[in-house]
Amino acid sequence: MESRKKEVRTATVMTPEPALRRPMILTRNMLRDLANSRELGLRLFYRDLKGLYRNSILGYLWIFLPPLATTLAFIYLNKQQVIRVEELPISYPAYAMLGTLLWQNFADALQAPLRMVGQNRAMLIRVNFPREALILSGIYSVVFNFSARLILVIPVIIYYQIPIGTSLLCFPLGVLALVVFGTALGVLLTPLGILYKDVEMGTTMALGFWMLLTPVVYAPMSNGLGAVISKFNPVTPLLQTSRDWLVGQPPSQLPEFYWISGLTVGVLVFGWILYRLSLPHVIARIGN
Repeated sequence: MESRKKEVRTATVMTPEPALRRPMILTRNMLRDLANSRELGLRLFYRDLKGLYRNSILGYLWIFLPPLATTLAFIYLNKQQVIRVEELPISYPAYAMLGTLLWQNFADALQAPLRMVGQNRAMLIRVNFPREALILSGIYSVVFNFSARLILVIPVIIYYQIPIGTSLLCFPLGVLALVVFGTALGVLLTPLGILYKDVEMGTTMALGFWMLLTPVVYAPMSNGLGAVISKFNPVTPLLQTSRDWLVGQPPSQLPEFYWISGLTVGVLVFGWILYRLSLPHVIARIGN
């Protein structure tokens, strides 16, 4: 008889009975698999981080290049008066840089579930493991990239003499809200994105257009069509409040920030349930 005991981590498999008929069991299984996914998600994150830049000359510099390139493009357009931005609480280059970093954080969080599940399609078909590990791995990647990009914030704050107040303590809450909102949308899109590559490509295109409709590199508009779009844009209060907290400005959209953050939790839970219930059927389809 073997004296050693092997720890077996299980993932829920499909059963003939719909899981929604027993919500307590479903909730217990979801929380169990989430707990069992932490270590695997971390290992997947390390594996992808090492492999992502392995054949790249610039390596980890690619973490910084996308937001830097976007910021420099808008700074140039502003200097050439192609776009005119007035009445900002801080210098425009600093305003654009901080806004771009926060937007990139949201965009990364939205795309991470689709990217992680797409990269691990073969493993999904062949190996039975908690599927939440893929979502956690994507979140780890988003947090790592944003933490690295914060290096860019320090010289911006020093050079442009941005006042830092106690509101800086609330800044991580704003970053978390952007990550959770992006992840919730990404999880909702993932089951369909596994079946159709159009979803991932369409998401990339939509994010570029969405950024232009969000006050990332310009101040929120107070009237006209832009003001209406900004009012119904759920990213606007999350990004604007986060930036206000970082630069020591009183948040202008704090109530909207709180109710959108609360709604985001509901969307995330709904997306998680949809992801969990639909994924076995999607895997069975792509495996045939």
